[in-house]
Amino acid sequence: MKDGILAIDKPEGISSAGVVARVKRVLGVKKIGHTGTLDPFATGVLLIAVQKATRISRFFLAGSKHYTAQITLGIETDTHDCTGRIVSEAAPGVVGAISPEDVLQTVALFAGSQEQIPPSFSALKHKGQPLYKLARKGEMIQKPPRSIQIYTISAPHINLPVFTLDVHCSGGTYIRSLAYDIGKKLGCGAHLSGLRRTQSGAFGLENALGLSALEKMTPEAIASHILPMSECLFFLPSVQADGLCEKKISFGQKLSFEEIVPHLPPGNASPDFIRMVDSSNQLLALIEPDKDQAFYNYCCVFSC
Repeated sequence: MKDGILAIDKPEGISSAGVVARVKRVLGVKKIGHTGTLDPFATGVLLIAVQKATRISRFFLAGSKHYTAQITLGIETDTHDCTGRIVSEAAPGVVGAISPEDVLQTVALFAGSQEQIPPSFSALKHKGQPLYKLARKGEMIQKPPRSIQIYTISAPHINLPVFTLDVHCSGGTYIRSLAYDIGKKLGCGAHLSGLRRTQSGAFGLENALGLSALEKMTPEAIASHILPMSECLFFLPSVQADGLCEKKISFGQKLSFEEIVPHLPPGNASPDFIRMVDSSNQLLALIEPDKDQAFYNYCCVFSC
């Protein structure tokens, strides 16, 4: 099975780790992992890194995401979503006094750069322990706010006390926390009652395979849906290595600025990372500039 990224349309009721286990069984590979967790109740695009692509997973974790979410007003839970224990309920009159226009105006306030407090029930760690494990023991740890970006946000369908939220956001954004914060701003409380990730980076639902469909496909058919590593990292500038560069990469010898910079695409004079590819556009290595700005260090080296 080739190295690359496989987009899966995760069904409801299974963890991201459970999806990885099923895909691993189907593909029969040793190295596999996902590039951004979806909670068990959530559905949608889950990117699976296959074999050597597990080494480039971090480049997708920070990528932007698109979600369609369902928000229910008037009820807060300890997890900020529909799986948690109810901790407060607003009086019917409080929720009834909220109009669709109130929702639209409040939602619009959340566009742009902001600080967001991650939920206590999350995979973030405290002293080596996932927060959700500590929270289940009654130890609610509040992490400091993190910078996020909401590129676009809208509420296209409102049928109070429920409304739909369409969000395009930076990686690391918690839609559960967004639902909670919107509820606080409206003064009635809220929780996330449904979530579907419609896009992760450049991968949309149109690129994603259902688990059931995957399990019925031939290895050849599955391979055709795995995007090669170099193509997955299209957002990083690339340089085609000549014979000397390929030899240096194979021996782990540093590449100088003089060897690389003249071959960078226009407008990419000082990128953070560069793809080194061969004549067939196969990924040889990922490099990053050294602090002294004279050589490049290797981030990942693949075969030459």
